[in-house]
Formats: sequence, C-alpha cells, structure tokens
Amino acid sequence: MILSCSELELELDKKKNCKMIRLIIDVAKDKIFFMIINDDISYKINYENTKINFEKLMILIDSFLNSKNIKIDDISEIYINRGPGSFAAIRNSISTIKALHLVKKIDYYCYSFEDFMGVHKIEYENIPDLCNKFKVKKNLINPLYLS
Repeated sequence: MILSCSELELELDKKKNCKMIRLIIDVAKDKIFFMIINDDISYKINYENTKINFEKLMILIDSFLNSKNIKIDDISEIYINRGPGSFAAIRNSISTIKALHLVKKIDYYCYSFEDFMGVHKIEYENIPDLCNKFKVKKNLINPLYLS
C-alpha cells in the first residue's frame, strides 16, 4: 500500500499523539505480576502462580486491562520476564505474548533481571528504560528455565 504525502503526515501525526501504554508481565516468580504503565500512571496486580492461572493467562490479562478501561489494542509494548523460572509458566507466557504480537502487531521485549547487571534495586516501573539502556532486543525470545 502506497500512502500519499498527506496520508503519511496524518499517520505520523497519529503516532505522535498516541499514548504509550506498556504492559509488564512477570510469571517467573512466586506470583503472576502485571503492570500497566500509562504516561505517569501505573497500575499493578498479582495473581497466584498456579498451573490453572498461567494456562488462562490471556483471560487474566484481558480482565486486568478491562478493569482499567484499556483495550488490548491500546497496548504499545509488552515487557515479559523470560526467566529464570518455571518452564511451564514461562513457556505459556511467551506463547501468549508471541500470539499477541502476531495478531495485534504489539512489540514485545523479553527481559531477565540478569540482563540488568550492576543495577541493585530494580523496580518494575523502570523495566522499559532498563531494556532500552541495556539494549534488550525487540521481538526476540531467549527463555531462561530453572533446571
């Protein structure tokens, strides 16, 4: 599809005025953790890390987004902890995010706290900036499982 100059300017304008809504997901720890970062506002929630919950991860994500009046189409980027952690939990979470990427074209970043060497206290709010600083590659999966 070829865009005219005016159409291209309109598309660029839309992107400039778009809010960056980021979703952070961590299933590698003892709780399933979600955080939405929307400009200077953030929301977070924890769920029990059980087989039932990580098998219905998309339902939990959708429920969390709906509770904040956010649609999955509003998400600009997803940050997902790739481990180390539970094989099944990480596999399910990465599969879910990869599917979102394929269907909705949402970019994702698979991070590990091990990627951020030298940072002593890591807050989830800082994950997007840390991924940028440590050059975590976009749309690349490299999971770390516990043996």
